[in-house]
Amino acid sequence: DLNHQTVGMSTAISRLDALVRAAVTQAGVAERPALAMVCLAGADYPAELTALTEAVLRAGFAEKSVVDNDVFALLRAGTESADAVAVVCGAGTNCVGRAADGRTVRFPALGELTGDWGGGQHLGSLALWHAARAEDGRGPDTALVAAIATHFGRPGIAEVGAAVHFGDIARDRIGELAPVLFRVAATGDAIAANLVAQQGEEVAVMAATAIRRLDLLGSPVTVVLGGGVLRSRDPMLFGVITERLSERAPLAGIELVTDPPVLGAALLALDAVGAESQAHQRLRREIKENGSPAAFRHSNVTLR
Repeated sequence: DLNHQTVGMSTAISRLDALVRAAVTQAGVAERPALAMVCLAGADYPAELTALTEAVLRAGFAEKSVVDNDVFALLRAGTESADAVAVVCGAGTNCVGRAADGRTVRFPALGELTGDWGGGQHLGSLALWHAARAEDGRGPDTALVAAIATHFGRPGIAEVGAAVHFGDIARDRIGELAPVLFRVAATGDAIAANLVAQQGEEVAVMAATAIRRLDLLGSPVTVVLGGGVLRSRDPMLFGVITERLSERAPLAGIELVTDPPVLGAALLALDAVGAESQAHQRLRREIKENGSPAAFRHSNVTLR
């Protein structure tokens, strides 16, 4: 975890330093690198971006260092389009956008504190909440009860809750329930399906809001998606995203990025040094050949 919001600035920079040193060693670079493009989770507010930039500069990774939010790396990995937005839905959610004239838009992305909804941890918590109420009679029946109990190897949801409370199940494992939720939703379970639909609505509204704030509603815009929840390619989830986005904005297409996040940061670095297109193509090719497929265009999501 390199997010200073969860591990602290000192730990985050220390871990980042270890990664940079390992990368430089593996690359066989003898001299100090000319540029470090550092795209980090938690670079949300201007004050945080300033603090992270100062910490990275003090660490001296390269002659020049540029720091920004990690969703800009996702955006760069997903499209060459000048007018585009990106939504990440992993443990949490976030969104950024850019316009051809250089304007950008971003969200604070602090979860419920800033009006966000969804992500794997939130979906897992909601699935567990509904299952608990179904089991004890406070809520409607749902197949999430049996599915969640089975996932954690417990006889029921009450035992799952107790295990989390007493530390026998790590609280961050609740995020594991997002795939369970998708599987149950696919069987027609109303509770699970409603949660999946809400997640799709939230992804769509974030993207559409960024498009509107950039004043790009008059021309087609590419929407880039990434993060573990979206990489599931769940048909129900993507169906909602596609439908809701097409109602709100003219789209050039929707791209799902399955490459590792470092691709976007590396492409941004190549942009910064004025590298030719062949260098960008080689980078994408080498990452693909090493087992990480390039940006995936969902067959049912390429829109007019």
